[in-house]
Amino acid sequence: MTPPAGQLSENSRRLARNTLMLYFRMFMLMLIGLFTSRVVMRTLGVDDYGVYNVVGGVVTVFTFLTTSLSAAVSRFLAVGLGEGDAGRLRRIFSTGLVIQLGLALLLVLLVETAGLWWLNHKLVIPAGRMGAAHWVLQCSLGVLVVTLLAVPYNAAIIAHERMSAFAVISLVEAGLKLGVALLLYVSPYDKLVSYAALMLAVAVLVRVLYGLYCRHHFAEARGRLEYDGALTREMASFAGWSFFGSSAYVFNTQGVNQVVNLFFGVAVNAARGVALQVEGIVKQCVSNFLTALNPQITKAWAAGDKEYCFELVRKGAKYTWLVILVFLIPVLGEAELLLDVWLGPDKVPPHAPTFLRLALLGLLADLAGNSLHTLVQATGRVKRFYLITGLTSYLGLPLVWLAFKLGAGPAWAYILFIAVYLVVLAERLILVHRQTGFPLQPYLRLLLLLVMTSCFSLMFCLFAHGLGWAPGWRLLFSTVLGWVSVAVYTWRFLLTDGEKAWVRRKLWILRSKVSRHE
Repeated sequence: MTPPAGQLSENSRRLARNTLMLYFRMFMLMLIGLFTSRVVMRTLGVDDYGVYNVVGGVVTVFTFLTTSLSAAVSRFLAVGLGEGDAGRLRRIFSTGLVIQLGLALLLVLLVETAGLWWLNHKLVIPAGRMGAAHWVLQCSLGVLVVTLLAVPYNAAIIAHERMSAFAVISLVEAGLKLGVALLLYVSPYDKLVSYAALMLAVAVLVRVLYGLYCRHHFAEARGRLEYDGALTREMASFAGWSFFGSSAYVFNTQGVNQVVNLFFGVAVNAARGVALQVEGIVKQCVSNFLTALNPQITKAWAAGDKEYCFELVRKGAKYTWLVILVFLIPVLGEAELLLDVWLGPDKVPPHAPTFLRLALLGLLADLAGNSLHTLVQATGRVKRFYLITGLTSYLGLPLVWLAFKLGAGPAWAYILFIAVYLVVLAERLILVHRQTGFPLQPYLRLLLLLVMTSCFSLMFCLFAHGLGWAPGWRLLFSTVLGWVSVAVYTWRFLLTDGEKAWVRRKLWILRSKVSRHE
């Protein structure tokens, strides 16, 4: 059943409004995050920054639990809103919180046993820093537990599409993290220990803010906890296969980070940490759009409007790719210059420029199929999807270990990640087509156009790199030319008639406002 035109228009307006709100949030977070990372990197130094990255990663390995439960709770809340059953909505939220409490206890047990053993007996930590590393482990565990308990509240905000709350609270969080970075300058205590403890304090404060907002605005977040056994089994079954898929990704990132430490030490971990900072910013830009888009995919599927649902999935792939490409254009040719400007020429860890380029290419392979993943979650039938794609994804970590054992350099961690997730993308597409009837031809045509757009624009980077100009002018020329080419190619081949009409309308409104001011 197709919703009336007015409802589609309202959905589109809400999607655009939420996306703009999230991109404003992203822009501010990016500025604050880049400055904060620079301060932290320069204050801690390469070795301590590498220690924080790898030891924090011991705990982060378990974040697949958080990711999977968040997706499950968000999906059930979105469906509950679509059904309009307030009682079931309350039970979903409460049950999700009970499950998170149980998982938090399990995480504490795992980290305090297996995590401590791994830190004490396997990780390569510089002499004299093991005590600080233990503080980092405990504080990182605290951050993860607090984050886990916040999952139902975050999921409620996403399901209700209250993106303004994300924008405001995230800006508060970024401001607190900036304050942490500045406090490191004057801290009389061990800088690494101080940083870990202050980051835990920020996580607790942010968790309190999310809780207060949800309790004030959403009825399902108020009242006493209730346990629904049938709903628990239903959510656990859904999330169980999500655990399988999400854990593979975490092992291929944080797990590989541990393997890198065993073979190459904390300096290379620091380089991966730098690449991870930029990768995180780009993923945040992508998630801004997908956070606004994903609830609509779920609701459209629940309402039986497959055509609109499939259109949203293609939009997700298109704009995900274009956002990553915007960042990739300047990085591909001038990563060294950008890192020198950001961190300082004497503070860039070895391998960081190469890692940064490969990390962004890896995001293209991984995130291009993210909206397909959302579509499968909307159906509720995820077992076969996660089983096949998860088994393929798990090849990443053993392949990296084998490559390092045979003498490969650290960059091969990213190369093998890209190869594995290209195969996973193909599997996602085939499985979604068989399960939902999602049409292959329009999606493949879209991917071909996106690849052609990328090749066309990245040629300007290579052309500019060979001109022999000063690095700054070369960066400016290649970036502007690359972005213009993406804009032209996108307008000509990638935008639908409706999207072009929306852009023209917004430009006309902007021109009218400028004319009135003149």
